[in-house]
Amino acid sequence: MRRITILVFALTAILFTAGKKKEEDNRTRYFPKYELKAEQIPEKKNVWVFLLAGQSNMAGRAFIEPQDTIPNERVLTINMNNEIIIAKEPVHIYQPTLNGLGCGLSFGKTLLEFIPDSVSILLLPTAVGGSSISQWIEDSVFRNISLLSNFEEKVEIGKQYGQIKGVLWHQGERDANKNAYDKYKVRLNVLFGLFRQITCNDRLPILIGELGSFSGKDSWDRINQQIHAYALEDSLVRVISTSDLKDTGDKVHFDSESQRILGIRFANTYKKEFMH
Repeated sequence: MRRITILVFALTAILFTAGKKKEEDNRTRYFPKYELKAEQIPEKKNVWVFLLAGQSNMAGRAFIEPQDTIPNERVLTINMNNEIIIAKEPVHIYQPTLNGLGCGLSFGKTLLEFIPDSVSILLLPTAVGGSSISQWIEDSVFRNISLLSNFEEKVEIGKQYGQIKGVLWHQGERDANKNAYDKYKVRLNVLFGLFRQITCNDRLPILIGELGSFSGKDSWDRINQQIHAYALEDSLVRVISTSDLKDTGDKVHFDSESQRILGIRFANTYKKEFMH
């Protein structure tokens, strides 16, 4: 009997391992196999820099499909060594076992439609899945990343290569609880003040994506209410609607189509509100 039990346990472990490997293979099937180094980086006046900040929905957890693997030489990002490369999804680099499609490349490609042909876009990833807004404010080390210090490091890279034009922020799922959601507006004010201090730009535009309505949780609605309340007080903040977007099936993360749409909405809002 004991031998049968051991055999069943071993078979279960083998099937579980095989299932996990298949799941991982599917997740990474269309990941880029190599980096494309930027052959020539435009002069600083022709590089617009945007920081992508927040938690997992900014980092991206959706499935990458073939259409998401087509790069544009005018949309740049960095690798783990902070070298400038042509952007491909996944743009975020901090959680390789979880990363998937985000909104960054969609944002960059869409914004190209509105800017001069001489201008390139540099996307700087700083989002870390699961991070709370208070951890950002306190510069906590979360998943081996000092959140605010890492943001500051990326700002310095941005200043080296171009002009900081804005921040795309998507975060709040971690704060969607009764101990935190009523403080979210105040914490947004503190954090965005730090972002503007770090960038030395008190006129820095910041775009905030709503949490997905697909969660069905009142606590997520409360975070969205706090986001909108804050935007009424900050003339340089705009909120991106997500009420019609869909999840991957986990009630937490935007699916592939929704991430592409989110990127387009970020770009269209930036163009409408901050490009005059």
